[in-house]
Amino acid sequence: MPRHPILAAALLLLPAAGACAEDAPAPKPIVPSFVDESATAGLRTPYQGEWEYMVGGGVSAFDCDDDGYSDLLLPGGKEKAKLYRNTSKRGGSLTFEEAKDSGVEVDKLLGSYPVDIDSDGKTDLVLLRLGENIVMRGKGGCRFERANEAWNFKGGEAWSASFAATWERGNDWPTLAVGNYIDPKADMMPWGSCTDNWLHRPEKRPGEPSRRFADPLPLKPSYCALSLLFTDWNRSGTPSLRVSNDREYYKGGREQMWHMEPGKPPALYTEEEGWKYLRIWGMGIASYDLDFDGYPEYFLTSMADNKLQTLVETPKDGKGPAAYKDVAFAKGATAHRPYTGGDWHPSTAWHTEFQDVNNDGLADLFIAKGNVAEMPDFAAKDPNNLLVQNEKGNFVEMGLEAGVASMKVARGAALADFNLDGKIDLVVTNRWTDPEIWRNQTADAGNFVALRLQQPGANRDAIGSWIEVKHADHVMRREITIGGGHAGGQLGFTHFGVGKDESVAFRVIWPDGQPGAWQTVAANGFYTVAPGESARPWQPGR
Repeated sequence: MPRHPILAAALLLLPAAGACAEDAPAPKPIVPSFVDESATAGLRTPYQGEWEYMVGGGVSAFDCDDDGYSDLLLPGGKEKAKLYRNTSKRGGSLTFEEAKDSGVEVDKLLGSYPVDIDSDGKTDLVLLRLGENIVMRGKGGCRFERANEAWNFKGGEAWSASFAATWERGNDWPTLAVGNYIDPKADMMPWGSCTDNWLHRPEKRPGEPSRRFADPLPLKPSYCALSLLFTDWNRSGTPSLRVSNDREYYKGGREQMWHMEPGKPPALYTEEEGWKYLRIWGMGIASYDLDFDGYPEYFLTSMADNKLQTLVETPKDGKGPAAYKDVAFAKGATAHRPYTGGDWHPSTAWHTEFQDVNNDGLADLFIAKGNVAEMPDFAAKDPNNLLVQNEKGNFVEMGLEAGVASMKVARGAALADFNLDGKIDLVVTNRWTDPEIWRNQTADAGNFVALRLQQPGANRDAIGSWIEVKHADHVMRREITIGGGHAGGQLGFTHFGVGKDESVAFRVIWPDGQPGAWQTVAANGFYTVAPGESARPWQPGR
């Protein structure tokens, strides 16, 4: 008797015998839980200004007084920026107080990044402004002084909203990349008016260590950069410079990546090298090795067109095509529309960052959302995303369940353990209103380990290192970078969730390519790590 055609078609759609377990949905991840402490934390610096401040608004998190707790520099836009000292107690509520007369109370600040430029153990700051950029030398005790003249840093008069730093091989002074936006002197319809990005390399003097910058080198062509990141995408030992550009204002532009060979002029990756033509409203970059293959994936924020990029082909010996494919849809990470609030217009995404917020050993993804101003074709009610990764490597939206689905107009953010209880907290800057801060109180979160790298001599914070941590049946890897996000970055302990593990095996591959020995430490601890030495336990003083 012939089989019924509809029944036959239905049978073809059924899973084969033995496939049910493999195709079963992954267990729901641990739901993070955050409590909003914005009203009591003491942060009172809205990001003010009109169209000149539609981009930027980045926050930097770093320890300015050597107590181990992350302090915050918040931009005021057209008003003065403020530095806030972290006064939280370990495991307690999040509290901050203004550090007055710090030296960084400047106006027209779009964002900032912490970096120890002179490797003296005191964090310095790069201030990105509408106008002259400023490098501030750290003096300790949350005090800073202008260093543009002493270090020959030419701040220009542009509109700067992105930054990255690296130590090129053989240099004892960093290379700084500054991303510039449209011409600030252009009229209100400035299409095609993107200004050049700058590369500040060390000045070379025969027989002398570099202690200053050469005059900035323009990166041509430039297409209104809003995020930069030095990253060793192919593990060759030489980081490249990724640039994410805002297509709203450029003509003929695209996403970019530059070869950064020491001693040579920068050169763009080409399509012949695998670099694909891609145009988005690029605003932020986040990186993490999500699939445990040793190479980072990259999340790129945009307007309703966010990308999650993974390599098409794994490089061999640091060589291979710079070809990426977008897996955002397959991984549940498109984040292209609001998930609550009733506004179904496309979203606008800004700062983005990978952190493990429930300590299960899988990196999660935060995205700050907010309309440019009042663009009617994009969502006005646009909640921030908290995409939690499950055991199959896919992401589940949990912003509403976690309690961080704010409808304010967000820009910058930082995810860090502000009260040193082993759980990642969250601060977000907003246009025209005070920042918001949430304390992570996930009751069933897993264990963690936090590592801070310190090496003697230049590049004290070991930027360009890789930390590898064994967990379950794989190795978690994280590249130590300064850059990415949107207009703000962090410096301090690197956090890994390790689930139920009570001890943690890790090693560091240092910037010179030398791997340290594998060593084991107890979970739920903070450690400082130096080349050739055992990890040293660290305890906060309060």
